[in-house]
Amino acid sequence: MARPIFLLAACALALFATVASADVVEHTFRVGNLTVRKLCQERTIVAVNGRLPGPTIKAHEGDTLIIYVVNESPYNMTIHWHGIFQLLSGWADGPNYVTQCPIPPGGSYTYKFKVVGQEGTLWWHAHVSFLRATVYGALIIYPRAGTKAYPFPKPYEEVPILLGEWWNANVVDIENEAIATGGAPNNSDAFTINGRPGDLYPCSSKHTYKLTVVRGKTYLLRIINAALNNQLFFKVAGHCFTVVAIDASYTDPYFTDVVTISPGQTVDALLVADASPGRYYMAAHPYVSVQNVTFDNTTTTGILRYVSAPPSSPPAMPALPAFNDTPTAHRFYTNLTGLLHPGAPTVPLAVDEHMFVTFGLGLIPCDKGNGTCAGPFGEQFAASMNNVSFQFPTKLSLLQAHFFGVPGLYTRDFPDSPPVVFDYTSPNVTLNLGLLQTVKATRLKRVKYNATVEMVLQNTALLGVENHPIHLHGFNFFVLAQGFGNYNPAVHKKSFNLVNPQVRNTIAVPVGGWAVIRFVANNPGVWIVHCHLDVHLPMGLATAFEVENGPTPSSTLPPPPADLPRC
Repeated sequence: MARPIFLLAACALALFATVASADVVEHTFRVGNLTVRKLCQERTIVAVNGRLPGPTIKAHEGDTLIIYVVNESPYNMTIHWHGIFQLLSGWADGPNYVTQCPIPPGGSYTYKFKVVGQEGTLWWHAHVSFLRATVYGALIIYPRAGTKAYPFPKPYEEVPILLGEWWNANVVDIENEAIATGGAPNNSDAFTINGRPGDLYPCSSKHTYKLTVVRGKTYLLRIINAALNNQLFFKVAGHCFTVVAIDASYTDPYFTDVVTISPGQTVDALLVADASPGRYYMAAHPYVSVQNVTFDNTTTTGILRYVSAPPSSPPAMPALPAFNDTPTAHRFYTNLTGLLHPGAPTVPLAVDEHMFVTFGLGLIPCDKGNGTCAGPFGEQFAASMNNVSFQFPTKLSLLQAHFFGVPGLYTRDFPDSPPVVFDYTSPNVTLNLGLLQTVKATRLKRVKYNATVEMVLQNTALLGVENHPIHLHGFNFFVLAQGFGNYNPAVHKKSFNLVNPQVRNTIAVPVGGWAVIRFVANNPGVWIVHCHLDVHLPMGLATAFEVENGPTPSSTLPPPPADLPRC
């Protein structure tokens, strides 16, 4: 029986466009040290082309991107093109030791890939260590030249809004210290809008992003959460948004006065400049779903100014939700639906691979001899999926081992269900030492080419409940349903949206809850799926799919480029 193939319609549309409508877009990224002054302190950071954020990449659907990355920093480096499918170009995906070995200091690597069947806002960032705190930028994909317009009114202007996170310290040192002690890393000292903290922070009145608008005009805000470890609420005083896309997938127009966005996600939102001429703060602060932990409870601001407003008028401040306002966050995340338009992907109804994946924090024995670590019970923090704490290789990338048949680097036995069934979201399990124990391993899930995979992502209350943003490389997925508590198929399957679900590459799984996603594995290679809170990635909250080649040359992963970095 023929089944719909994810993105087949979008790809088919691209075939009708003329070859002349596609282009080659080239950039050179020089990654190196940059000295900046923020929050009254001078710091040396790693940045691309001497900028924070880094350069914005603009392309059209169908274009080929070639980015020459030269690593002039003192650290290993990789770049991930977050949300790009990388169809038959998995060597360019970028996650460290998954699809490539890192680019060493003094080295270089050329990322080359084609943008197929995608439009909207994505982004790029470092995928090694905590370096993506300062190594990131926007990646904007316009409709194929000369073919069609946006499925919403054309905006007067398009404005990237990159929300970031800042430390008054070297972020690599912060991560290394956490790994050495077995504890959690230090919280950030500020948040930023387009690299600027805003005037609520000390010494930052001149470090405030400003957007000038014309009354009556419509602006497309391309909002990106590039923060390492925090979901964020974002508002503009006196204004509302109409969300028209998420993660480079169009949505039914959704009217809201607040945007909730997790690390890795993007939101395209129309803002009409229809308020009284004046100055208005845009502001963002954290959405913190976990209880009884310290966090960076500060607020970053920018200023939206009407051209006719007096320059000295005090900006109005929006009333942001409380830091722990889960109902507001959940309402935003769940009210979005996909836009049914020509070329929109359709939900595959037949499922080949069913997976029930529990995830959360856990512990492993302290590796400091007979000493104790900074985690609970004197042990070391770990994180896991189905009680497997992902262990990254160090001698070869997983994709190289897959392609060349190198044994011993990983196994193909990632479990489809957890080893123990328990009341996953009950507070009674939070400090259950038996359930908290996990094991480091590199276990992958092997799937056949074009198989439809359905994953139930079940949050757990181990060491505390938290909303985790889970990002899948190489694919978009349909979000069929999400909710609180333990997933119950007898009840929750009835709520599946199989008609117009939202399409994402990163899902914020509700705190103490679950989400069901479905995708078609139509891209051979090795694709990591992981929590996009960077604090949890080195702890092991990840696994990876090994997708087999298809039956034809056009469904077979080609060999790596000659300049693929060596370990």
